[in-house]
Amino acid sequence: MAWVELKLWISSEMSELISSILEVNNALAVTLQDAGDQPIYEPDINNAPPVWDEVIATGLFDEQTDPKKILALILDQYPATHYEINHLADQQWERTWMQDFTPMQFGERLRIIPSYQNESQGSTDVVLDPGLAFGTGKHPTTAMCLRWLDQYIQGNEIVMDYGCGSGILSIAAIKLGAAKVLAVDHDPQAIHATRENADRNDIDQQQISTYFPQEITSSQTVDILIANILANPLIQLAKDFAALVKPQGQLVLSGILDEQSHDVIDAYQPWFEMKQITHQEDWVRIDFKKIYS
Repeated sequence: MAWVELKLWISSEMSELISSILEVNNALAVTLQDAGDQPIYEPDINNAPPVWDEVIATGLFDEQTDPKKILALILDQYPATHYEINHLADQQWERTWMQDFTPMQFGERLRIIPSYQNESQGSTDVVLDPGLAFGTGKHPTTAMCLRWLDQYIQGNEIVMDYGCGSGILSIAAIKLGAAKVLAVDHDPQAIHATRENADRNDIDQQQISTYFPQEITSSQTVDILIANILANPLIQLAKDFAALVKPQGQLVLSGILDEQSHDVIDAYQPWFEMKQITHQEDWVRIDFKKIYS
């Protein structure tokens, strides 16, 4: 099978509308990246625009799609949009992501490996291939969360993965010994990908249950809540997260730029004690402990 790739250079304000146009015209995947090619691996669950001023929106379609028809819809509204159409052979597509995605170690126990690696799998190996879902462990925000799980999951915890994307954090938590994970995302594609990746790792629906945010109630309290999204939705969700984490439970937040950390900490102080800030590149992970009910 061959693929058609439509790339559009747009402003951040246009990203939500352009993504919607690509999706309703049967894009198999839509990705957003800045001029420096830094992908959003875990998008804002509230559909806020990306943090960049200029965005490259890329839609991937099957070979039967006529990208010029989709492009005409966009140019009708934004005639100055710069674009590029690429036709990719199946071998090109596979070779690209196979070269970029090799086994990765996170801490002492956890490893993310692609399915095409010809090597034995350990009990704490997560099998995950790049595909339509967000999150493979390469981005600093995901990597910091994986290292936290490797260090702190001891066994039998109830975990919530809020903004689950590909399900990588949910699967890692189960592999490391968590009893159950509630995987939450607003995006049906993410819910599907989490379920598919869980099946690939022989994890059943009793271990990882998937939910849309509106399906979560305050009765579903957890020992650990981990959320790798972006700062603004994290701030907005502070009160909701406080209701979901058990007393003395742990909250792990990522997807936060360094300069945003103080605002996030301030939002959670009524209920949580900040324990640690971990930095990687321009991003931070903030660890909290629930101190008030």
